Amino acid sequence: MAVEVLLMDQVEGLGIEGDIVKVAEGYARNFLFPKGFATEVTEGKKRQIEKKRLERLTQLEKEKGAAEVLAKKIEGVECTITVKVGDNGKLFGSVGIPQILEKLSEQGLELDKAKVNLATPLHELGVFDVALKLHSEVTGTLKVWIVEEK
Repeated sequence: MAVEVLLMDQVEGLGIEGDIVKVAEGYARNFLFPKGFATEVTEGKKRQIEKKRLERLTQLEKEKGAAEVLAKKIEGVECTITVKVGDNGKLFGSVGIPQILEKLSEQGLELDKAKVNLATPLHELGVFDVALKLHSEVTGTLKVWIVEEK
C-alpha cells in the first residue's frame, strides 16, 4: 500500500524537500518518519516547507553551474601517472582513485572521491577515459595516461 509523504529533506533517489512523493507505507513508517526526512501531507506543512524548497532549488542551480564550469576545466586536463613496471610489462600494483585524485590536486583541481566512477583499478599502461559524475545532471570525462617510470 502506497502513501503520500511530504519530504522535509533531500532523499537520494526520491526528491528534494517540498516534494510530495508516493512511497511504500513501511518505508515511510520505518525510515522516513523516524529520521525526519518526511512527514504526512498537510496544508500547514506545505506552506512551512515551500520557502526551504525555493532556497534549495536556487542552491541546486548554483551547484549545477559550478559543476559545469568544473567539467569544462577537466576536459582540458590530462592526468599522467608514472608507475613502476616489471620486466614483462606488467604494473607493480594498480592505479586507483586515490592516485588519480592526488595527481589532480597537484594540478589545482580538488575532487571528492565519490565523484570518480572507476569500477576497478587500472592494471595496465595506456590511455584511459575515466567518467566523472560532478552533479546529478553534469558528467565529465578525464583522460588518464599511465606511463612507465624511467
